[in-house]
Amino acid sequence: MAAKNKFLNAMKMPSIDDMFSSEADRQRESGDLVTVVSLSELHPFVGHPFEVRDDEDMQKLVDSIRENGVLTNLTVRRRAEGGYEIISGHRRFHAAQRAGLGRVKVQVRDIDDDQAIIDMVDSNIQREHISPMEKAKAYAMKLNAIKHQGSRTDLTSGQIVQKLSVEKVAEGTTDGYKTIQRFIRLNNLVPDLQKKVDDGSLKFNPAVELSYLTPTEQNDFLDYMESQSCSPSLSQAQKLKAASKDGALDHGKLLEIMDTKKPSVPPRDPMLTISVSKIAHYFPTGYTQEQMVGIIMQLLERNSRHLMPEKQPSLER
Repeated sequence: MAAKNKFLNAMKMPSIDDMFSSEADRQRESGDLVTVVSLSELHPFVGHPFEVRDDEDMQKLVDSIRENGVLTNLTVRRRAEGGYEIISGHRRFHAAQRAGLGRVKVQVRDIDDDQAIIDMVDSNIQREHISPMEKAKAYAMKLNAIKHQGSRTDLTSGQIVQKLSVEKVAEGTTDGYKTIQRFIRLNNLVPDLQKKVDDGSLKFNPAVELSYLTPTEQNDFLDYMESQSCSPSLSQAQKLKAASKDGALDHGKLLEIMDTKKPSVPPRDPMLTISVSKIAHYFPTGYTQEQMVGIIMQLLERNSRHLMPEKQPSLER
């Protein structure tokens, strides 16, 4: 009897609530509820930095959804004011709207603001087409969220905390620590210079250097850039940054730096390259390239002397 009681006690029988709880209840408790919601209940993520473009890829997604439905669930979280905030799936949501769908399946996650930002960035940062400023804004959002989650600044210096946080931002991306730092710097550019980074008229590396200028200095440079239809080289941008740091970047200094020309480089003599494999069979086995060149020069010299008398009359006509 004692053995039987011991056996029964060892068995973990489910409670009445567990036995009769629904799959939805169990999913809700685990924070992994999958359900179907109306598109009207879905709202974009606040501050979502990634643009949803109506381009050729979007049209392909719309056509696929019309034929097959939304194959990958959207990831969302509940909003205090009602409905759901999209964490992952803004393109699918837009395509579903264009395809005329009324409802989609979503995965509802129970997460706070910081984790929602991190998940939103991680789920979008590997998109095929992302502009530099989209990356810059996304990385900055993720960095702030990671730092806000509770770095122990009492145990480590601020510089170390910053480095560790940026390294966490880099996890799961193709960009390294230094590159992510430089992307985040782009957020210090005035909006019109940010637009020039995205349209390619201002290159990434010079843009990073210009981000150290004050907003007034940046706007002065923007006026010059547009009036002259030019873009700074990396060297020029670095000089502008140095002058700004010294408090010496006035309009005259700007003109001095931008009017600097690159030192002229004497042109190289044109090169004629002939593959050894094309001429090796004309020479004895074992001849080096130097020996081959020597023989070729001798033949050209001999041929030139032979032709010289024939050239003379033609030059006199």
